[in-house]
Amino acid sequence: MAGHRLSKKRRYIAAATGGAVAVVGAVVAAQTSMAATVWPAQRTFTGRAFDTCTAPSLAAMKAWKTNGFYGGAAVYIGGKNRGCAQPNLTASWVKSVDAAGWKLIPLYVGAQPPCQTSSNPERLTASTAASLGVTDGNDAAAKASALGMKPGSPVFLDMEPYAVTDKACNDAVLTYVRSFTRTLRAKTYRGGFYGFTSSSAKAVATATDRTDLPGNLWYALWDKQNTTTADWPWGATQYTGHSRGHQYLVNSKETRGGYTLTVDQDAWDGPVAIVG
Repeated sequence: MAGHRLSKKRRYIAAATGGAVAVVGAVVAAQTSMAATVWPAQRTFTGRAFDTCTAPSLAAMKAWKTNGFYGGAAVYIGGKNRGCAQPNLTASWVKSVDAAGWKLIPLYVGAQPPCQTSSNPERLTASTAASLGVTDGNDAAAKASALGMKPGSPVFLDMEPYAVTDKACNDAVLTYVRSFTRTLRAKTYRGGFYGFTSSSAKAVATATDRTDLPGNLWYALWDKQNTTTADWPWGATQYTGHSRGHQYLVNSKETRGGYTLTVDQDAWDGPVAIVG
């Protein structure tokens, strides 16, 4: 996410280390009935969404909603690597913006790769990846629940760019992602993943072993195309059935209803939080 942990320039540099995009044909179904006895019906949204580092004030959210340009909004619910304070993000705020018609997308900034160039406080290693996945997965579910985002909601794990060609590093990341996703499922939360088409998202989308990988993929590809299909870089049968998001523009300064925010723009066709 632009400006949240890595500068836009540094993220472009880091993303470039991921190499060319590969295409695989595996079918990846949305997480609708895994590991838990009974799953609530998935709540989905198709349309334009935004994400920004700090959740805006309730007044700003109401003003932006009347404009009608966006229908969804991503919020950073937790993680030791979350880059901004969240004075507005409370259970009351979640309930109010949901009542105003917003569809919320929960993001969790978990441990980052050992081969990544950054100063994030929580890093995973090959030896800690599995245990950190459990710890962070439990924390993500607890944070979502405390905000009034009910079981059945998705939580998207934010993984910034890294060198996916570093096999040891990539294996550690996938171990962490699988552990995080399994832990969410045990709490009846759906697994999601945010990453870059040249690195972190590529690692998940092209992994040969699909075991315990997230069922929803939010890919960063800053091509200014408001679509989740026309520029989808992998197999056409992957992440279908309302399981995709696309971050297509970053650092957009916009004024709506008298409130100015700097946001990233997203095309959304995927699950959103169940509230109320």
